[in-house]
Amino acid sequence: MEVQLFGAAREVTGSCYSITTDAGEKILVDCGLFQGGKDVERKNYEDFGFKPSEYSALILTHAHLDHCGRIPKLVRQGFRGKIYATNATKDLASIILMDSVKIAEQDTKNENKRRAREGLPARKPIYNENDVKNTLRLFKLVRYDEDIHISKDITARFYDAGHIIGASSIQITINEGKNSKILAFSGDIGQADAVIVKNTEPIKKADYVFVESTYGDRLHPPMGDRKKEFLRIIKDTYNRGGKLMIPSFAVERAQELLYCIGQFEQQGLLPQKKVYLDSPMAIRATEVFTRYQEYYNKKIEQILKKRKDPFSFPGLINTLTVEESKEINYVTEPCIIIAGNGMCTGGRIKHHIRNHIEDSRNTLLLVGYQARGTLGYWIQKGEKRIRLLGTEVEVNAEIEFIPGFSAHADYRGLIQWLKNFSPKPKTIFIVHGEEKQSLEFEKKLQKTGMKSYIPSAGESINL
Repeated sequence: MEVQLFGAAREVTGSCYSITTDAGEKILVDCGLFQGGKDVERKNYEDFGFKPSEYSALILTHAHLDHCGRIPKLVRQGFRGKIYATNATKDLASIILMDSVKIAEQDTKNENKRRAREGLPARKPIYNENDVKNTLRLFKLVRYDEDIHISKDITARFYDAGHIIGASSIQITINEGKNSKILAFSGDIGQADAVIVKNTEPIKKADYVFVESTYGDRLHPPMGDRKKEFLRIIKDTYNRGGKLMIPSFAVERAQELLYCIGQFEQQGLLPQKKVYLDSPMAIRATEVFTRYQEYYNKKIEQILKKRKDPFSFPGLINTLTVEESKEINYVTEPCIIIAGNGMCTGGRIKHHIRNHIEDSRNTLLLVGYQARGTLGYWIQKGEKRIRLLGTEVEVNAEIEFIPGFSAHADYRGLIQWLKNFSPKPKTIFIVHGEEKQSLEFEKKLQKTGMKSYIPSAGESINL
């Protein structure tokens, strides 16, 4: 059996793993977009490195763009197999992929400007709306903790990854003659005691494990600490008479922020101010969250006894249209603006940053991972002058960062997840992390006595 890595190897984005059995059957685990600087995102236009038509199935861990974002391109180029995923993952993926069509169009427009300057031919977007519709027809819904027969020789089992609603870790059993091998793919592992979703469900048996390492070099602060810090930043911004801008991922992060703000107001810790959810995708994703309450943890279940909607509160304004978004520019009182996207590479947050980053009363709060080369990365690094939307602006606003809101486990959580395997896996392959994070995680993992290896992009592993 061979596993080949076509993304998320010594980098965070572009998750895509190919499995080829000894009998020649081929399946994929995830097929996500590369995200980051321009050089990274150009990989999305390149060939996959394999023939999509040769694959009979794709197992999707969850609906984040770096895990599902290239599936429509896969379908465009001949993939016709089944896509196995949970119901919430399919619903979220439909929203995210439809939105990514617009991103693809804009990215292609920008890319073609560069190509024109270099005398290169223009490119077309990597996929279109019709490709997304064709993709959604291939989904086959699964439940957690049930054996899914992918084929005669391949069985998969989905476990709750505790990352976002519907997210999964996958256990794959492959029969090869009289022998069988068990692989486990972590997907993205969530934090313990997350705001919304349940804790990560353990997988107890695997010969080989592919584990993410996004935060493999650090520990997150306790949930109580990050809430206190969030409350402090809101109050400080209000006291200065400013606007609090929060670049946010539309799925999970936006809902966590809304839940926390609602709790602050309900507990009398904050005055009621206007809170703008300025992201059509986050608004639609929040509707999905309210439909799938079976994924909530017990804390949210208790809240539901008092409030039917844990993500709504007085003062919340959903701005769907561009015109409604532009009106926020004329708001003079303190407010909170939650807008996509989380790394400041697109979406409405770029307009808010351009219009408000020069005012020292305002705050830009980063609450998620900032991939190298993104606008959010450079702002977090302390750049005092940035260029976006064709304009250079001074960074005078307060810049804050709360890493604890991440939907990813830190190294302690990852190691705890790995300790559930009994006996220890033969090899743990460290993936989905920048090289620095992966190397640091490997050092920590070696202290536990587990054998590990960090593969590179394009590498083939014979198991």
